[in-house]
Amino acid sequence: MTSDTQHDGRKESRAVAHVDMDAFYVAVEVLDDPRLAGKPLVVGGSPDGARGVVCSASYEARAFGVRSAMPAAVARRLCPPAVFLPVRMNRYEEVSKRVHALFRESTPRVQPVSVDEAFLDLSGFGGFSEAVEKAREVKTRIRDRLGLTASVGVASNKSVAKIASDLEKPDGFVVVRPGQEQDFLAPLPVSRIWGVGPKADEALARMGVRRVRELRAVEKGVLVRRFGTWGEQLFLLCRGVDERDVEEPREGGRKSVSAQSTFPDDLRRWADLEEALLALSERVAARARAKGLAGKTVTLRARYPDFRTVTRNQTLERPTRSTETLYRASAGLLEKLMRPGDAFRLLGVGLSGLTEKVVVQRGLFEESGEKVGERIDRVMDEAAAEIGDGALVRGRLLPRAQRRKKRGNR
Repeated sequence: MTSDTQHDGRKESRAVAHVDMDAFYVAVEVLDDPRLAGKPLVVGGSPDGARGVVCSASYEARAFGVRSAMPAAVARRLCPPAVFLPVRMNRYEEVSKRVHALFRESTPRVQPVSVDEAFLDLSGFGGFSEAVEKAREVKTRIRDRLGLTASVGVASNKSVAKIASDLEKPDGFVVVRPGQEQDFLAPLPVSRIWGVGPKADEALARMGVRRVRELRAVEKGVLVRRFGTWGEQLFLLCRGVDERDVEEPREGGRKSVSAQSTFPDDLRRWADLEEALLALSERVAARARAKGLAGKTVTLRARYPDFRTVTRNQTLERPTRSTETLYRASAGLLEKLMRPGDAFRLLGVGLSGLTEKVVVQRGLFEESGEKVGERIDRVMDEAAAEIGDGALVRGRLLPRAQRRKKRGNR
């Protein structure tokens, strides 16, 4: 079969593993109490309360239809024999540190994604086959030393490796060799592609696109017109092309700029969540601009009503300190994360991979090379410097400002 993807030397030599622990919270509970092994287990909020949410479910519970983010009361109706356990985040983080230490025994190039998953750069250990063996050693080490199982995907890039790790859970090991990316992706639903959340999935379905092979038949121009700059990424990702590097956490210096908010009442309406993300993005971007910094990695932090906390990251093509860019990236991450019925008690937005180098793309019809969003940022910064914070409020945030003022006057 002929591939329409060009494989340059760099891509052929790259090897990336995505390691995803299987039902991690539940697995740690079984590790601490082996009597729970083989039982349907649910870790999360109480099924007796209206706000309890499932954080993790054993595969025995999943056989009854129990899923993460499902109301705990619904989980109990679906699986009456389930054992419900509270979240012990400190314990999970403790075990997570041991897991990540095992990763670093194989390679120093590790990018943590969350407590239970990470990317490992296994390039440079010989060839791709040697990298596959390295990944298999990681999986074996986790089982033998910690008594836990992990699902591993190995490929020439991060996107394909992550998709591969999810296909044969639990205890899976899927390898996609260089040159096989398109054949591997072709039959999969487009929702498997990074960044394709429920809304994008629906939009693609309206275009008659449900499988990756169908997405590959869509011209790049059509995707860009429909999805903007992300359409260019979509064009590449569906072809198995992803040049993002495995990024190790930076040591020393200012690592990130961030802001977060805990809400008086849990937020579940998308409009309210978008408003909160915009306000947070504005604070983070303003702080970055004040320090003369820009960043490439946007981080979303989300906490559910039962205090389960997750983080998601997106690495941009170039450093930014634009409110609008931060907002669009964080909203995209939340859309990908969110499931029907979800509510959040806290949201946070962060910007990392910081640099003093800021790239401004000049547009043919943009005054002084500034985009509209950048001009708005500049005007707001100037007003804040002369009059004080809150001197100007974005129209989309005016209702929020009025609500806060009303609460302050009570």
